[in-house]
Amino acid sequence: MRNSNSQAVHLKKEILVRLAAAFLGGDYPQAARLIPYDMRPKGSEVPFRCCIHKERAILKDRVIAGMGFAIEADDEKTLLSEYAERSLSRKRPEDQPLTVLGAACRGCVPNRIYVTDLCQGCVARECQSVCKFGAISIVNGKSAIDGAKCKNCKMCVNVCPYKAIVRIAVPCEDCCPVGAITKNPQGLAQINFAKCIVCGKCLAACPFGAVHEKSQLIDVLNQLKRGQRVIALLAPSIAGQFPGSPGQLKTALQISGFSDAYEVALGADITASNEAREFTERLDSGQSFMTTSCCAGYQELLKKHLPEIVPFVSSTRTPLYYAAEKARRENPVALIVFIGPCVAKKMEGLGNPAIDYVLNYEELGALFIAQKIEILSCPETPFAQESSRQGKNFGFCGGVAAAVSAAAGRPERLKPCLIDGLNKDTIKQLKKMAAERTCPEGNLIEVMCCEGGCIGGNAALNTLKLAKKIILEYSDRAPEIKGL
Repeated sequence: MRNSNSQAVHLKKEILVRLAAAFLGGDYPQAARLIPYDMRPKGSEVPFRCCIHKERAILKDRVIAGMGFAIEADDEKTLLSEYAERSLSRKRPEDQPLTVLGAACRGCVPNRIYVTDLCQGCVARECQSVCKFGAISIVNGKSAIDGAKCKNCKMCVNVCPYKAIVRIAVPCEDCCPVGAITKNPQGLAQINFAKCIVCGKCLAACPFGAVHEKSQLIDVLNQLKRGQRVIALLAPSIAGQFPGSPGQLKTALQISGFSDAYEVALGADITASNEAREFTERLDSGQSFMTTSCCAGYQELLKKHLPEIVPFVSSTRTPLYYAAEKARRENPVALIVFIGPCVAKKMEGLGNPAIDYVLNYEELGALFIAQKIEILSCPETPFAQESSRQGKNFGFCGGVAAAVSAAAGRPERLKPCLIDGLNKDTIKQLKKMAAERTCPEGNLIEVMCCEGGCIGGNAALNTLKLAKKIILEYSDRAPEIKGL
């Protein structure tokens, strides 16, 4: 999970707050243009970069991304006021929700294994003997690594008694489970969207905040200002992210301009019931296992990297799909805005005509700050329909499998196997399941893209432990899901 206390995260939040405040003020284009200068006025301290001009240039890029535009398309001549005008006339969000701020990227050295000056040239030379690829030789009495032969297996790192051999990691590249981040000819990070599964891990990993989410906050604010009826769909994981209860959060949303709010946990109840039925049918037909996931990142993984496991994937739709379907049916002329924990859901929103916009928890928090709304001071507003305890628990690892088990009514048949976070190892695990057409660990494979589940999403505001505790306290008061 991301470090929500990092300066990079604080910068992003500050810009979102300033953007929202600029929109809510008298002259949005002009106020937006001045954000980098307001944040770094003449004569102020330069905390991160070589000079105030570099600081302002990077802040400008962050504002552009905060308005929902790709930095890669910026010609460096267009004023922020012009981008602000464009954001007001935009009909729909841009297709890819991620962008890379080249000016903010450090241009880190490549991932590699490196022998430091701590090497003592010991007699044992275990590093040389353990290397299966012949990449280590002795030069002037000390170990040396041939980069062309090295496979980054880290065996030498693990055996060196002096810890003299280290692995130099590039955070964004290192965390990407599908190798979608590489360097461009200038040595800066770039995203290969043909490979990218929009898991958001690079967003959380980059210590310079160079990988950025394109926000849809201005789009939503623009619709609210026009008096459009806007319905918020709240992800199950939201209960552990903001102060106050979900009922108080609903009131805060209505104060901010939203017409109503639905719990996506209602859709989770439908998903769990449908998957329980589907799981039973598949086992009865002789299939050995089924994977389940409400994560859009997993769906992107299937399309781009793991087609061999598709026959074992549940065909049931996500909770968001069913919740949006319900909200659209009951509010045919309204705009539907999903509020969730991660960037992956922006991909799902772009592919579903029933969903108009997607905001994450950071963006919603920025909106409340700009509007000076205190959730804890808001009265409770009940939701029109109550979701089940199991539906409310979809947001953490194990919650989906538990809901399907409860809905199936025959838990003895269901043996859950939890994939707690997508990475290179867990993807290999899924590939092996597909190849062998079985899973020794279980028959219902719950796949969570983020460690801990949705409460570990890139825009999560709380720690995993505390978020889960709050959700469990909230869900304990709800009714049980109906079995088949």
